[in-house]
Amino acid sequence: MPPTIQPAKTGLGGVVWSIMGQTYTPLQHSESSMAWHAVLPPGTFVPPHSHAAQEEFVHVLSGTLDLDSGGATRRAGPGDLLVLPRHEPHGLYNRGDTPVECLFWVAPSARLWELFTAIDGVPDPAEIVRLAALHDVTFLPPPG
Repeated sequence: MPPTIQPAKTGLGGVVWSIMGQTYTPLQHSESSMAWHAVLPPGTFVPPHSHAAQEEFVHVLSGTLDLDSGGATRRAGPGDLLVLPRHEPHGLYNRGDTPVECLFWVAPSARLWELFTAIDGVPDPAEIVRLAALHDVTFLPPPG
């Protein structure tokens, strides 16, 4: 991967994904890692899931993001970094009244680019869960 500057608000190759009401703009992708800018409107969330092949990191740029993990909820604000080890179930929620902007990255990238491409614009949560399982991301069942 050569040194480069990815222009602001521009996805790699012009790609921007719409996933579960959120906007993901890919900024970097290689075998060893992947990074994307995300906007989570109020009331949107990433359901509880785990990654079999990746560590995940989220740097909150604006707004507040709730992390549900290990039976606890913790709130992250601007400047905070969420560290999410592989195999550790976690859900991310914008329970506030303003959008959350954050920078996500995973290492290694594994099959996440292919997953995001597959679920871009998919409205059916069951189909997203099915496709995620094919790409080494496991969504957990809703709490009983």
